[in-house]
Amino acid sequence: MRTLSIVPTAGREGADIQRLLYKGRAMAVFTSGGDSSGMNSAVRSVVRMGLYLGCKVYFIYEGYQGMIDGNEYIKEADWNSVSDIIQRGGTIIGSARCKDFTDRSGRLKACKNLVDRDITNLVCIGGDGSLTGANLFRQEWPELIQELVNQGKITPEKANKCPNIQIAGLVGSIDNDFCGTDMTIGTDTALQRIMEAVDAVVSTAQSHQRAFVIEVMGRHCGYLALVAALASEADFCFIPEWPPPTNWREILCEKLAHSRSMGQRLNIVIVAEGAIDREGHKISSDMVRDVVANNLGYDTRTTVLGHVQRGGNPSAFDRLLGCRMGAEATIALMEMTPESEPCVISIDGNQIVRVPLMECVFRTKAVQKAMDELDWELAVKLRGRSFQRNLDTYRLLTKLHTREKDNLSEGRVFNIAVMNVGAPAGGMNAAVRSFVRMGIYHRCNVYAIHNSFEGLAKGELKQMNWSDVTNWVMVGGSYLGTQKQLPTKLMAKVADTLERFQIHALLLVGGFEAFHSSLLLSRARDQYPALRIPMTVIPCTISNNVPGTSCSLGSDTAVNEICTMIDKIKQSATGSKRRVFVIETMGGYCGYLATVAAIATGADNAYIFEEKFTVNDIKEDVNIIASKMQKGVQRYLIVRNECANANYTTTFIQQLFSEEGKGQFSTRINVLGHAQQGGNPTPFDRNMGTKLAARALEHLIVQAKEYCLPTGENQAMGPDSATLLALRGRRVVFTPLEELALETDFEHRLPIDQWWMKLRSLLRILAKHNTTYYTEAVQMGTGDYSGDS
Repeated sequence: MRTLSIVPTAGREGADIQRLLYKGRAMAVFTSGGDSSGMNSAVRSVVRMGLYLGCKVYFIYEGYQGMIDGNEYIKEADWNSVSDIIQRGGTIIGSARCKDFTDRSGRLKACKNLVDRDITNLVCIGGDGSLTGANLFRQEWPELIQELVNQGKITPEKANKCPNIQIAGLVGSIDNDFCGTDMTIGTDTALQRIMEAVDAVVSTAQSHQRAFVIEVMGRHCGYLALVAALASEADFCFIPEWPPPTNWREILCEKLAHSRSMGQRLNIVIVAEGAIDREGHKISSDMVRDVVANNLGYDTRTTVLGHVQRGGNPSAFDRLLGCRMGAEATIALMEMTPESEPCVISIDGNQIVRVPLMECVFRTKAVQKAMDELDWELAVKLRGRSFQRNLDTYRLLTKLHTREKDNLSEGRVFNIAVMNVGAPAGGMNAAVRSFVRMGIYHRCNVYAIHNSFEGLAKGELKQMNWSDVTNWVMVGGSYLGTQKQLPTKLMAKVADTLERFQIHALLLVGGFEAFHSSLLLSRARDQYPALRIPMTVIPCTISNNVPGTSCSLGSDTAVNEICTMIDKIKQSATGSKRRVFVIETMGGYCGYLATVAAIATGADNAYIFEEKFTVNDIKEDVNIIASKMQKGVQRYLIVRNECANANYTTTFIQQLFSEEGKGQFSTRINVLGHAQQGGNPTPFDRNMGTKLAARALEHLIVQAKEYCLPTGENQAMGPDSATLLALRGRRVVFTPLEELALETDFEHRLPIDQWWMKLRSLLRILAKHNTTYYTEAVQMGTGDYSGDS
């Protein structure tokens, strides 16, 4: 989670990195401390980017212990060393906690083993302890080198060749407890394991009207518990950064009893393993269970998830994060000078950044210091704005009662409405639930519009109650009903309904149609006064083709579904003859799903509409396939976007491959179809939908106070009253729709500029294509921090 407000200096984002640019250098990669899913993706990316740059790349097995032991624990890696590992959990090079490295004698042995192989660049994948050890090693390096020379263990010439060592860190930790990055490698996967378990528990708990207390990892950080609580509609959550008061037993029982009185059949309580009360006394899951069972008489069970949270195949997000971070860590190492400080490759919003390693470590330790001193407000503040927003949203959504006097609405009661527009996508229901409950909390009348604009034109509006949206967050699709339609022919009826229900503000959750529809509604305000109300769009589509956003709701769920299916397709070819798979994804004209899924599954290429290709490009792939298979590769994956090319269809590509590859390989087609729209939403989409809707609600109330007069006249006419709310780069922002219209290709339903296109070079390099890499990381300096986020 982010604790640093990062302001970019002049960095190298977008710089061209040519193949073999750093030929002759040596580097190594190791994993240390606890393992996390996604580490293999990072290791693969480091190795292949290093080889692309012309470096000699080494594995260091078993972390710092392998660095000390040397010999077979330090081995040179080649391209095939990291084949078919991106979908595997854990780390193929092993990880260990090493006491020997805390002694100078151990670090001296490690120095000797690295110098023997001319290794002067290290990528460390681990937590803050591992990264702190790497920084100490770097600081001592010149002294260690001199000591080895004095002992006669290395020559002065060797010492002159290895005068310094450079360090780049990647944070691998499921707890997301490192300050300086929004997400650590492995956190998203751990959340998915937790949600799989909680979703399963919910079904059995509902059947028997039980209460479940679920303990998750997080000795010093409550991120997993907090986000799991948001993503599962948990009734109560215990985390170390924001402990409950000492009378938490009474508060807990009152909350659970109230939810049962509202017709709820089950209760879920999430407990972080490090949970404490405000006086620092431990709160265990068994204590919580006994409180509920003894005071309320509920049938209460405890489930401790344990190391299940560390295991399993990595999520699509962690695979992609590992690829992006690993590549940028390698580039960062090569660009360092003897004066450079060690850096950590982090993600801020959707921007990869380089941040000073020890600055992050110091701030991480400051959080623990605040907790030790029982300064809870400071601990939450140091965790960063993202953590604080999660906590605030959770507290509001689990309130027992609405506010008697609301400061946000200033005593006025607004009628607000929400609708879904476009194809269904994961996160739609989560966004609607959050909007409804936040609206009710702020004393609004909240109306749900069923069946998109057709339903709005017919007056299919229902005023929502708190309990109407119970258990919505974990369900895919759209409970309100959603259609791919524009309001053009229904404008008069739409305006009439809005006027009849006296709607003061409107939220649209959906895809390109939601964006386009809101634009049309705002442009019809001159003709229809009822449309002169604030309106906001939350982009929600698997295609991620809406302008103004880096990541639409639903796209993470879809990419995970695609990865799961491709993993199975890859596995089906195990032991078979040489085979090429051509896999077709959805997305319309947008190649986001094809590109990101290709990177996350280790595919060899992705054909998309945005990057034109010819039959010669396809034939070049045939030659690459033949070359790889001569070297032992048994499988080749091509991912094709459904509208990549009207003539070079999936079937055409298969036929061309079959003809050109006669006697060398066989070709199969897999069209993934509407399975990509299904499945339970991922924790990412649940949490993002929840937070975006809460923020949209606050924004719309503020604008309703300004533009909707007590006399009944609506005056919202300016571009700032019709906006789209989304993550854009490094921040969540409201962008006027008229601005976004200038950035849109309406014919193909695409943004003109799409951030993920810069990942195309990474896809090719990791698949051994000859291309140029375009860096995406922004360089940060210690003086660029403003204190907190």
